[in-house]
Amino acid sequence: MDRPATDEGPELLLVGLDAGCFSVIDPLVEAGSVPTLDRLLSAGVSASLESQIPPWTASAWPSLFTGMNPGKHGVFDFLAFEGYDWDVVNATHVRARPVWELLSDHGYTSVVVNVPVTHPAREFDGALIPGLTAPEDPTTHPESILEEIEREIGSYRIYPQSGPEPDRSIEGYRRTVECRGAAFRYLLEEFDPDFAFVQFQVTDSVFHERPGDEDAVRAVYEAVDREVERTLDEFAPGAVMLVSDHGIGPVTDVEFRVNDYLRDTGYLRAKRGGDGMPTWSRAFENDLLSGEDAGEHQPGPLERAVSIAARFGITTQRVANALDYVGLAEPIGRRLPSDAIRAGSEQVDFPASKAYVRSKSELGIRLNVERREPNGTVPPDRYESVRSRLVDELESLTTPAGDPVFESVGPREQFFSGPHVESGPDVVTVPRAFDTAIVARLTGDLFGEPIEPWNHKRDGLIAAVGDGFDEAPMDDAHLFDVAPTICAFFDVPVDEEMDGAPLPVVDRGTTRAYPAYDPGPTTTTDDRLVEDRLSDLGYL
Repeated sequence: MDRPATDEGPELLLVGLDAGCFSVIDPLVEAGSVPTLDRLLSAGVSASLESQIPPWTASAWPSLFTGMNPGKHGVFDFLAFEGYDWDVVNATHVRARPVWELLSDHGYTSVVVNVPVTHPAREFDGALIPGLTAPEDPTTHPESILEEIEREIGSYRIYPQSGPEPDRSIEGYRRTVECRGAAFRYLLEEFDPDFAFVQFQVTDSVFHERPGDEDAVRAVYEAVDREVERTLDEFAPGAVMLVSDHGIGPVTDVEFRVNDYLRDTGYLRAKRGGDGMPTWSRAFENDLLSGEDAGEHQPGPLERAVSIAARFGITTQRVANALDYVGLAEPIGRRLPSDAIRAGSEQVDFPASKAYVRSKSELGIRLNVERREPNGTVPPDRYESVRSRLVDELESLTTPAGDPVFESVGPREQFFSGPHVESGPDVVTVPRAFDTAIVARLTGDLFGEPIEPWNHKRDGLIAAVGDGFDEAPMDDAHLFDVAPTICAFFDVPVDEEMDGAPLPVVDRGTTRAYPAYDPGPTTTTDDRLVEDRLSDLGYL
C-alpha cells in the first residue's frame, strides 16, 4: 500500500466529533444538511466505533489518543480524587503518551486543536491548543501561539458561553465552531504538519444543553460541516479519518439514584443543612443560578434559614418534589441562590459511609477503605467481601418495570488493566444499554424520570478515506484502535502497551516497547469557569 506525500496539506487529517454517531448524522445526511461529512462517510470506509467504559468525554478522548484503557492512562472521569477531595482532570493526569508525541519522536509534526484533557500543553514538534477542561486562557504549545492567532484572525474561545452571544444560543455554538476552524487552518498554514487533529465539542454539548432541539443540532452540524469543507478545500489532506469518542441518544427508561440505594441498604450516611463534605460543594454550583465561590463563601440569612429547616427534615429535595407536583419546581429553582439550595439539601457524609458514588460519569461506586481514605470505615481484610456482596446486590436490581437496571456490574479489574487501576471506582456499574441513567444526588427515591433526557451511548463512528487507506471493512472497530491505526498509517511502530490494534484499512505494521512515559507531576485545575461548564453540561 503506497502512501504518497502531499505538498498541499497534512498527510492525515483527523476530525473528531464528540458524541458523533449514525443515529444523529444519518437524518442530517438524508436532509442534505451535512454534504461534507456525507462525502467522508460514503467515499471511503465507515463503521460504528465501540466506545469504552465509561463512554464519557474526559476519559474516552485520552483513550482514543493514547490507544490505552483508563487503567493505563489514569483518567476515569472528569474528576480525579484524593481522599475525599477532588479536582477536574487535566493533561498532567494523563499518564500515557499521546499519539502526536509518539509521532514527534519519529520525526513527524502535528497540529492539535481543541482535544479534551490536553491542558497544559506539553512540548512536541508542532502546535497544540487545548480543549475541554482547559481554562479560557490555556497553556498552549508554543506558548504564544494563541495570542498570535487572535492578532491575525480574531478572538478564540474554548467554551460557547465565553462569547458575547446569549448562553446556549445557536449563534454562540456557530461562532465557537467557526473560530475553531479558523484557528485550525491558521496553524495548518503556519506549521505545515504531517498529522492534523481538530475536535468539535459542541456536537455533544448541544444535546446536554438543548435536548430534543433538532434545529439546534442541525445548526451545529451544519457549522461543523462548513468548517471541515473549508479545511479540505484549502489544504487537500492526503487522507482523512472521522472519529467520535462515543454516541448519544435519548434515555428511554428511568434514572437510578445509586446513593439513595446505598443509604437504604446501610452503606451510606447523609447529612442535612449543607454539612456534607465542604470540598464537594463546588460541584453543586450551577451557573444558571447565582452563587459565590465555595471557598470564599459566608452563609447569608436565607441560607442559614434553609439550613436550619433542613436539620428538621424540610429539605430542598422534599420541597422540590412538592413544587414539581404543582409545576413550580423549575421557575422557583432558577431564582434561588445555589448556596441556599445546597444548604437545604441532603449530601453524602463521605467519611461516615462505607460506599458511595462520587461522580456519576465514572460509572462506579467507591468504598471508604481504612488506611486508603482519610476516615475509612471498611477494614482492608473485609474489602473483597464487601465489594463482592455489593456486586451481587446490584446485579439483581430491577427497574419498576422489572427490567435489569445494569447491563453488567463487576470489580474494576474486570473492566480495566494497568498501573492506574486503583484510581478507578472499586465497583463498575454499566447501565442497561445506557437506556437507564445513573445519578449521584440524593432525592429520597430510588427511581424517577431522568433529569437529563439524553445520555451517552456506546456506539460512536469512524470513517477513513483517501491515500493510504485500503477499502477494507472495519468490523468490530474500537476506540482503542484509533491511535494504533494512526501509527501504522505513518509506519511508526505501535506501542506494545496499546490495547487496540491497527484497523484493516492500513497495514498492520510492527510493535515495540517504548521507554516509560513521564509527564511529570500532576497539577491542579482549580478553575471556576471549567467547573461551572462541567456542571452546566450535567457532568458534575
